[in-house]
Amino acid sequence: MSRSKTIYDKIWDDHLINTNDDGTSLIYIDRHLVHEVTSPQAFEGLRMTNRKVRCPEKTLAVVDHNVPTTDRKNGISDEESRIQVETLEKNCSEFGIEYFNELDLRQGIVHVVGPEQGFTLPGTTIMCGDSHTSTHGAFGSLAMGIGTSEVEHILATQTLIQRKAKNFKVNVGGTAPKGVTAKDIILSIIGEIGAGGGTGSVIEYTGKAISDLSVEGRMTVCNMSIEGGARAGLIGPDEKTFAYIKDRPRAPKGEEFERAVEYWNALNSDKDAYFDREVYLDAAKLPPVVTWGTSPEDVVSINGEVPNPDLIDDESRKETKKSALKYMDLVPGTKIKDIKLDVVFIGSCTNGRIEDLREVAKVVEGHHVNENLNAMIVPGSGLVKEQAISEGLDKIFMAAGFEWREPGCSMCLAMNPDKLLPGQRCASTSNRNFEGRQGFRGRTHLVSPAMAAAAAIAGHFVDVREFTK
Repeated sequence: MSRSKTIYDKIWDDHLINTNDDGTSLIYIDRHLVHEVTSPQAFEGLRMTNRKVRCPEKTLAVVDHNVPTTDRKNGISDEESRIQVETLEKNCSEFGIEYFNELDLRQGIVHVVGPEQGFTLPGTTIMCGDSHTSTHGAFGSLAMGIGTSEVEHILATQTLIQRKAKNFKVNVGGTAPKGVTAKDIILSIIGEIGAGGGTGSVIEYTGKAISDLSVEGRMTVCNMSIEGGARAGLIGPDEKTFAYIKDRPRAPKGEEFERAVEYWNALNSDKDAYFDREVYLDAAKLPPVVTWGTSPEDVVSINGEVPNPDLIDDESRKETKKSALKYMDLVPGTKIKDIKLDVVFIGSCTNGRIEDLREVAKVVEGHHVNENLNAMIVPGSGLVKEQAISEGLDKIFMAAGFEWREPGCSMCLAMNPDKLLPGQRCASTSNRNFEGRQGFRGRTHLVSPAMAAAAAIAGHFVDVREFTK
């Protein structure tokens, strides 16, 4: 009898080419996403060895990290960013890879573009030289971030050398209360398992609260799997998944789509599949959360206080959290609601999709951004922006005093003009609150889009459940 398998096991086995004596394996890669940051050295490596891209039709290139989110008709002023963008365009032209440049309506953050183009499909292996490739696991695909040398390996061979990871199940049961979003769920998971809790594993997210999420909500959860230390995140495909994919530009059509759905339906983990570790959370008990430190694991309820590191027994961990509080300029016992803000950033591959923007609009309509802070909204792609405009969301945002930007990674990371100034404090819908992540000495608090929107109006953190009443 064949053994029972997890989704990860099934996808791995379907793509396994060979396993070596040292435990490494060669697996086939179905899809490859490329952007301007990690690809230049990979393409140069191909030139140096006189190689071509093996399957150019299986690679899609998008510019996202370095592009400005203001008017792009005047080009890119920062020389280093301009060179990286120009280099990607030249490389794609030379090697025959389809490329969405900064003026293409389809351009956006690579992990938003892939799914909305139907390039991301259940049961496939998807790689990209970006850690948040785990986003695509929301569709039941094995999606992982890779390094520059691995980007080159895939371009040249359409394969990748990997070691199989462990299986880790996170079961989120119950029904999430009103105001508790996918972002709150994943931050709570990371708070529970720790920033290194998923190391060496692929996390499969299960349970009613996960099933209840929209596909875009599931993308938010899988997006931050890497913040929990995992190699990838996976959610079993279902009818919501199939409906999202159907009629996308690169998705299967007609009878081919129906046959694909038959295969996709078989991708869920077997009932008695073995997991190396399992964790359970009750969504009904989760509040909206805010990060207070410099790791995504540093989470606390919006109605809570900045914790006291002196209560931690482990000396190394205690000193780490003290250092985080010093960097964040916070003291134990401070109420989260009393923390004032300088900047609010809404966007990123975590929370820059149309459903995120709709939630923001619900909160800010009829209100205005606090006079003491700056707030910006950056859609995840040109198509997201177009959809928002068609729904009139842009008018709501601008009437409320938000800056309405062009698509890109923007202030998620300090690789473009959208940066925090030293000492500025930001409520951000992005995925990382590391030191300097959004700008030198900038201070980042991770929250959901609705929580960020409410904070922008109040000028400090507020419980969105109370704000919307």
